Amino acid sequence: MSTAADIEAYFDLVAAHQRRDPALTPLQAGILSGADLGIATDTRTFARALGIAHALVLRELAALVERDVGIRIIRRDERTMRVFYAFNSDG
Repeated sequence: MSTAADIEAYFDLVAAHQRRDPALTPLQAGILSGADLGIATDTRTFARALGIAHALVLRELAALVERDVGIRIIRRDERTMRVFYAFNSDG
């Protein structure tokens, strides 16, 4: 997210996700939006892109997977605790 247009597109998509599913937290909607836009498909990259704690992203991703909103965990890196994720329709 390097340009103002990228940032605006991201936040527009966050708002759209929250309108479709009001139960989503802003961070959960952000994770989905980041995956939609190709900003991040792992928790550490997403946390760094937004300047937030990795632990918060891990917790919110776990909640998304538990709610079965169409995102799944692909693999985990035990050393870095990074979790890679994708939409269920993605490879």
